[in-house]
Amino acid sequence: MIKDNIWHPFTPLAEGYDPLEIVKADGVYLHTKDGRKILDAVSSWWVNIHGHANKKIANAISEQAHNLEHVIFAGFTHEPAETLAQSLLELLPTMSKVFFSDDGSTAIEVALKICLQHFHNKKKIEEKNRRKIIAIEGAYHGDTFGAMAVCDRTPFNAPFNPLLFEVEFIPRPTEKNWNEVKEKFSKIVETEEVAAFIFEPIIQGAGGMQTYSPKHLDQLIQLAHQKDTFCIADEIMTGFGRTDHLFASEYLQEKPDLICLSKGITGGFLPLAVTLCTEKVAKPFYDNDILKTFFHGHSYTGNPIACAAANASLELLLSDECNQNRKRIAEKHINFAKQINCNNSIKDKILEVRTCGTIFALELKTDEQTSYFNEWRKNIYSYFLEKNILLRPLGNVIYMIPPYIITNEELDKVYEEILRFLSS
Repeated sequence: MIKDNIWHPFTPLAEGYDPLEIVKADGVYLHTKDGRKILDAVSSWWVNIHGHANKKIANAISEQAHNLEHVIFAGFTHEPAETLAQSLLELLPTMSKVFFSDDGSTAIEVALKICLQHFHNKKKIEEKNRRKIIAIEGAYHGDTFGAMAVCDRTPFNAPFNPLLFEVEFIPRPTEKNWNEVKEKFSKIVETEEVAAFIFEPIIQGAGGMQTYSPKHLDQLIQLAHQKDTFCIADEIMTGFGRTDHLFASEYLQEKPDLICLSKGITGGFLPLAVTLCTEKVAKPFYDNDILKTFFHGHSYTGNPIACAAANASLELLLSDECNQNRKRIAEKHINFAKQINCNNSIKDKILEVRTCGTIFALELKTDEQTSYFNEWRKNIYSYFLEKNILLRPLGNVIYMIPPYIITNEELDKVYEEILRFLSS
């Protein structure tokens, strides 16, 4: 069968892994070829923020496809990209430039390269080389080589570690380790060799939906800025309303110099990403010397159809209805977390329950260390899929990150099944 020739991501090439064939999707549901109806509680890898087959986005794509499907973006422009850029700059007013790319990993690659080339373009003989990058332990920023380099070193990237550039990692800050983290960070930036500090603002996604304090991140950004180190906010997961703000950077008093966006940008319809930066970051690229050009671009950069989808998705996101839905989901998550913490029969099985806006995470106590490879992930995934609920755990961390259109009844269905799982 031809499906045996398709190499699926994050899936072993071994017997026993038979992918489900999806023939249709609508709202929060995936419909399989054999007649099942599966509730997508993780927004199909966090991208589908308005539900599947949203008519407004689908119509915008159709209309754009009949007008302009694609044009080379080097030396050309078009209205869908300009509209999207203007909207993003209005929502993120500290930013000045918008660079289009294809997905989260490439948005990160762009940000890292811009920072490194910024210092290359302006370097004077007496200045030190700024080639170091600081990242946070437990980070995940993507699967391409630059993005992998700033990820936590795990079995995910072990085959490639010898080829990754060195990165200075600091622990994820907590109340207990804050003085240690601050001291280590200060010593690294004091060298004046650091080009950028990259972070997932206030919550690490693939690292287990681990949260940390905005006040600690603010202080790290302040220390970085004092030593002319740029700060990159990876908002690929947190952007477009996943937290209690449209962007998690809004929790911060100290603002990043670059912001990477993708995932929810088109509402789950088409791949697209952007990297935004301040005027200060872009300044050394304003030069008639051709060698100071940012030589980076992809064939589908700024694709008009993807931009049209993003514009329609953004209009939905900014509506009062969507805003109220996000608040409703956040409140439901908080109440469910309280319910779990008050349940004496199951709380001994739980290490921690975390909520942040529309994100809910429950970390199970296990004998193994918390990680993606914790054996509990197999049991959790299979259990919920058998119940026609798609929850793709991060090891021993059960999490929900649903489309914003999910109803209270659908949320309750997932909550009830989580409670049954914990009681089993």
